[in-house]
Amino acid sequence: MGHWLHRNIVEPGKLPLLLALTAFVLTFAITRVVTRMIRAGKGPFGNVSAGGVHIHHVVPGVVLTVLGGFGAVASSRYGFGSGAFAVVFGIGAGLVLDEFALILHLDDVYWTEAGRQSVEVVVLTAALVGLMLAGFSPLGVNGVSEDELHDRGGVISTVAVNFLFALLVLSKGKARMAIFSVIIPLIGLVGAIRLARPGSPWAKRFYRRRPRARARSTLRAYRHDRRWVGPRRKFQDLIGGKPDPAVARR
Repeated sequence: MGHWLHRNIVEPGKLPLLLALTAFVLTFAITRVVTRMIRAGKGPFGNVSAGGVHIHHVVPGVVLTVLGGFGAVASSRYGFGSGAFAVVFGIGAGLVLDEFALILHLDDVYWTEAGRQSVEVVVLTAALVGLMLAGFSPLGVNGVSEDELHDRGGVISTVAVNFLFALLVLSKGKARMAIFSVIIPLIGLVGAIRLARPGSPWAKRFYRRRPRARARSTLRAYRHDRRWVGPRRKFQDLIGGKPDPAVARR
């Protein structure tokens, strides 16, 4: 385990990224536990106020993100300083993205239906950083042999094709699939072949005079959402807590 960690994480200079990701996930998890305890009226925790103003944890999160970000830029990829600033940045990013919905809506929607967006952003961010940590393309470019790695043109072409697939999938209104298609080319190929979601730039451009394609797109999106909305909500509730039926202030 130690040899693998040194060869794949420490030696390539990925240790700060690993520390930042760990701090990010732990901060989000701890923050959600604390806020759920405050919501339930349990434990020693409570809301922080100053002069009658509720201080959301996004405020210290922004401060820590700025400090960690500038510190990381001023540091190298190796040494104690880079690791320390990476942890500070990860903690700040966790606090900020935990209240992403509040920033987006400029309202305290933490325990509302709109607050689920914070959980989605955190999960996507953690997944993307984790995939970057594992390697840019674990099932593609990074799996070639040593001889093939010398063919830089082929490597660059493969990455470019993956990126184009990701853009195509994104234009079809499939943001989550687009993110993972950058890492796993097969996902991008599937997303590029399948119908676009209604309302996406692709649908507006190419389905405008194709009523059958619009109808199929709408029906497929409805079936997909009906199938996955339940499991997705349960997963979000498990991570972030079930939202209130009405808008509530913490």
